[in-house]
Amino acid sequence: MKYRAVIFDLDGVICFTDKYHYQAWKSVADELGIYFDEKINDRLRGVSRKASFEIILENYDGTMGEEEKERWTDKKNEIYKNLLKNMSPEDLSKEVKDTLDQLRERGLSLAIGSSSKNAGFILHQLGLGEYFDAVSDGNLISKSKPDPEVFIKAAELLGENPEDCLVVEDAKAGVQAAKAGGMDCAALGDGAKSGLADYNMAKFSDLSEIVK
Repeated sequence: MKYRAVIFDLDGVICFTDKYHYQAWKSVADELGIYFDEKINDRLRGVSRKASFEIILENYDGTMGEEEKERWTDKKNEIYKNLLKNMSPEDLSKEVKDTLDQLRERGLSLAIGSSSKNAGFILHQLGLGEYFDAVSDGNLISKSKPDPEVFIKAAELLGENPEDCLVVEDAKAGVQAAKAGGMDCAALGDGAKSGLADYNMAKFSDLSEIVK
């Protein structure tokens, strides 16, 4: 096979929590009197919580210190986590689960590479709590995508060289992070539209052919 391991972004690849992120950020923005819509929300995809709030604050009239910013981002996360409680194994598509099982049966190591600090909780809600061989998330890194840190950390946790890993992403910043880390990338959605990936996928199950 071309690869020894596959590293997946979580949101937009394994599952979809965009609506919960949007609702949580919208709640915070409304309380602060900041204009926020889905177009602005699209800019937050694949970006850390702190960096996301800085984007939202571009429309803020006042000034805000670091401690106050941290209070608001913590509040957003609490709202988001409460919304995530609505997730269940039913939110994991059969296509995704079947493809993951196929890759595992072929002997590939599987990991998550996500900027989210809630990756573990989301995986638990989906019924994938112990499924992946490694989880590299926002709790282990200091730089968000397009920096490659999250994927390099995932490869380290798996004990694999970057060139033996394939990253699966849906965001341009994620594709850039994979390439910066010396890894091939298979992309969906906006990631595929970026034209930067090694493979552009129409659907998740296309992975089965790519890793042969």
